[in-house]
Amino acid sequence: MEWSLRELRFFVAAAEAGSFTEAADRLFVSQAAVSRTIAQLEKSVGDRLLRRLPRGCEPTATGLQVLPEARRMLAEAARFTEFLASRHGVLRLGYAWAALGRHTTRLQRDWAVRHPAMELQLVRHNVPTSGLAEGWCDVAVVRRPLEDGRFDSVVVGLERRLAAFASDDAQWARRRQLGMAEIAERTVVIDPRVGTTGSGLWTGGKQPPRFIEIGDVDTWLDAIAAGRGVGTTSEATAHHHPRSGVRYVPVKDGPRIAVRLAWRKGEPPPGLADLIDAATGLLASG
Repeated sequence: MEWSLRELRFFVAAAEAGSFTEAADRLFVSQAAVSRTIAQLEKSVGDRLLRRLPRGCEPTATGLQVLPEARRMLAEAARFTEFLASRHGVLRLGYAWAALGRHTTRLQRDWAVRHPAMELQLVRHNVPTSGLAEGWCDVAVVRRPLEDGRFDSVVVGLERRLAAFASDDAQWARRRQLGMAEIAERTVVIDPRVGTTGSGLWTGGKQPPRFIEIGDVDTWLDAIAAGRGVGTTSEATAHHHPRSGVRYVPVKDGPRIAVRLAWRKGEPPPGLADLIDAATGLLASG
């Protein structure tokens, strides 16, 4: 069975107008074109959809069944057309744990002023490419190098590494900063898919006795607040996810975390250059 949106549109117009002539006027085509197109749809369906009357037409029993489904299909097609038309009016910025931390709101507000015709839409997906590989975003904020050859990326700034621990921790409650060796004495909670903490941070030194693997930032925070372990993360996490029961302090000798913007190789989205400039400027200001 083959049918087209044009056939559905002509059928719905005739059924609603109750006349082939009026449907032709609404569609800006000839009456013969309406009749011929609906006949093609009826052939595909295998039954009459409209009963021809002396002064117009009316849906048959089959036509009454088909009519609401035809309207639904036309509505879906209209939404798809609207989506395609709006693609160049939206730049989707994906992130996993945190976008640009304390700079995120400033980025959005400045963008709205400078690019009124293009919305900057933030989307959160806790996957390695922040939704880029899945097509959920156009540009992604990532804090781990992307080794996938399908993507290009650029470093837009460096962030401090922070330690996160339960705010009622008996040993660290009054500490203003910590060292990597001190963190290595504790169980460390990590997100192995998108996090920036792993055994490689302690290469050549003492390793933490245990790692607890979790799947997203909320679970990470819950585990730390409950005292199950401690963690390290970028300073953006502290601004993006403040949590009662969790305290963040700088890691004095912790390696800085590179913040990258990534996109599909050979497919730079509209607005990418301006986004890179804006992110670079904001991170430099911090």
